[in-house]
Amino acid sequence: MTTPPRIQPGLSDSLGSAARIVAAVLAGRTPDATLAQTALPLRPATLDLAYTTLRDFGRGDFLLGRLLSKPLKETGIRALLLVALARLERRPEDAHTIVDQAVGAAAGIAGGRLKGLTNAVLRNFLRQRDDLLTAADADAVAHWRHPAWWLDALREVYPARWEEIAAAGNSHPPLCLRINRRRTTSADFISPPRSQTRLAAPHGGDVGLGRPSADYYAQELAAAGIKAQVLDDTALLLDKPLPVERLPGFAEGRVSVQDWGAQHAATLLDLSDGQRVLDACAAPGGKTAHILEHATVQLTALELDPQRSTRIEQNLQRLGLSATLLVGDACQPAAWWNGQRFDRILADVPCSASGVVRRHPDIKWLRRPADVAGFVRTQAAILDALWPLLAPGGKMLYCTCSVFPQENDDQMRAFVARHPDSRRRPTGSDAPELQLLPSATHDGFYYALLEKMP
Repeated sequence: MTTPPRIQPGLSDSLGSAARIVAAVLAGRTPDATLAQTALPLRPATLDLAYTTLRDFGRGDFLLGRLLSKPLKETGIRALLLVALARLERRPEDAHTIVDQAVGAAAGIAGGRLKGLTNAVLRNFLRQRDDLLTAADADAVAHWRHPAWWLDALREVYPARWEEIAAAGNSHPPLCLRINRRRTTSADFISPPRSQTRLAAPHGGDVGLGRPSADYYAQELAAAGIKAQVLDDTALLLDKPLPVERLPGFAEGRVSVQDWGAQHAATLLDLSDGQRVLDACAAPGGKTAHILEHATVQLTALELDPQRSTRIEQNLQRLGLSATLLVGDACQPAAWWNGQRFDRILADVPCSASGVVRRHPDIKWLRRPADVAGFVRTQAAILDALWPLLAPGGKMLYCTCSVFPQENDDQMRAFVARHPDSRRRPTGSDAPELQLLPSATHDGFYYALLEKMP
């Protein structure tokens, strides 16, 4: 008796749906709108297939170039072939089923006239698999799965760590949780077991010993059959990602999903109760909520997109938190500012997102070198517009999810040169900045703290 192949039902549909997402990215669009049009039952498998393909795009594009005698004009079939090749490389034991299902998906693209081509290309890959993969490993873009200009930038800035950064960008992202201090009970105020291994906080500072501990929630997860590692007193790393509906107390606001690197903003802001705080560029709202969980402050959350502002409000309601939500442009404070200065400002600015590409793999292939310079200009404009809103003696925390220095330390040096009433302050250690590179526990982030001199 033969063992049936480990292929989930509806693979043909999932391959076709994933191909539509990849085709959208090839056309220069983000995946979100196409994913929203995908039937709900297909979304998990579709997203996995599409994101795996996009992470591997440099490799798949190389292989397809070797397998086709001339460029393929039909974007839908090209995208389907990329999805199928990524699947075939990872699941060789299911090769023939994958090919058959891909041919079935091709029947719904371009009137089905390229089913034969799809079959021929994929079976040709199976025949030449070893030689093709050896050739791909010898090509930098195919091997590291990043654009050539991106690899060049990483090599220049991080000569000893660029391979590590590129490899992290191709990995599946960790799923980290943040405990809501406002929705804990007395049972949560427990001392961590002496046997509990904890990681050092990336910013080098105090992780909040004596505050509500994540150990209690880790025990709840264990009781539910969910394994997690405690990172600090309010952060946990799940061994495996899972739907938030399975997290105990998620609907009641006891826990949120937030990368560990992003969780350092609230600590680095040096918050105190009663302060007036502005969270500029606030969506998706994770840092907004964490600030409110961290201290009792008067928080204004500014967001340019009305729909994203609504989602911030919904998340705050789930967590039992409240803030003043404003829709407006951080570069145009005259349109929304009431004239009262802030004690703290979080400037979580738009950036290349080069530190979070494993969560958004389309970014690697949609970005162009000129885009980084455009982000630098936007960031500078936001900083210059927000600085007058900060009270003397107040602090502004500058934050990006980038690993490129033009958006980070170069930006800070230029800002301080333009504003003689600013000075850089330590970010949890003696360093005036904190550059987190992508790792097993967190994404890539940059933080710099600026103080306005009285």
